[in-house]
Amino acid sequence: MRRALRNVLTVAAAPALVVACTTPPPPVTPSVQVPPTAGVYKVGEPYEVDDTWYYPREQPDYDETGVASWYGPNFDGKRTADGEIFSAGALTAAHRTLPMPVNVRVTNLQNGRSLVVRINDRGPFARGRIIDVSEQAAKLLGFYSTGTAPVRVTFVARADLPDGQPQPDETPPEIANALPARPAGVVQTASLDPVPGAAIDAAPDPAAAPAPRAPVQTASIASDDQVTGRVTIEQVIGTTHLYVQAGAFATMANAQRLRARLSGAGQLNISSIDRNGQRLYRVRMGPFDDVKAADAALARVAAAGGTDATIVVDK
Repeated sequence: MRRALRNVLTVAAAPALVVACTTPPPPVTPSVQVPPTAGVYKVGEPYEVDDTWYYPREQPDYDETGVASWYGPNFDGKRTADGEIFSAGALTAAHRTLPMPVNVRVTNLQNGRSLVVRINDRGPFARGRIIDVSEQAAKLLGFYSTGTAPVRVTFVARADLPDGQPQPDETPPEIANALPARPAGVVQTASLDPVPGAAIDAAPDPAAAPAPRAPVQTASIASDDQVTGRVTIEQVIGTTHLYVQAGAFATMANAQRLRARLSGAGQLNISSIDRNGQRLYRVRMGPFDDVKAADAALARVAAAGGTDATIVVDK
């Protein structure tokens, strides 16, 4: 299925993660359609989309922030990447590398609305998006009308198989005739920079060891591991800005070379950050408080040769 692409931004770290409200409002419990399962647990082989390689893998500690988009009724009745039947009214989603089917919790970092969805498809393949949810999920999360939203996505558990069958304890062999991911556009990948106070498992940074996970309160996020349609309201804390990040390096010289090479895109600055005992030098443009301005800056940097640039959120 080729899903319509939308302009989006990448949020490089959870803007001060999500903790339970002291007196949260009553949860919203709408009527939802829980999708049927196809009975196939699939990690998937590495695949390529427009010169970018993706490596599906087990990620039980997956915890990432970024931008979600949604896809809907034009795909009703078609098969997803793990063989299930797509329904715009079901609470499902597409992800580029997580196994299928698994349940993840998606929290809208703009309004605190949070619910569990089922990953059963591959995508999105637009730069800056980390998950593509169904139309119904977008409505429940409160970004149906805008098309995109900054979100936190957290792995919850492997999803149930038909008739309540448990998931296998170990990853089964790959299914030879499983549906492959469908090419749908260009996407660039980049390491994520953690915001202080955020707990996030970022993609490995070639210039540094993985960032440590800071202790935060996340009890409400792990309280429900089933796709029930129950929406909870979480308190989102923190003030952040948008940046276009072209790269991060262990040496100042490399950062300066990249800044010089991309000088035609506009004013780029070099800022430093200490990660796991190592100093990194980040080449950035911004800050921006307007998404459209950040999108325009990203386009300029990419046109100047910064094809790995992405939009990040930071203080």
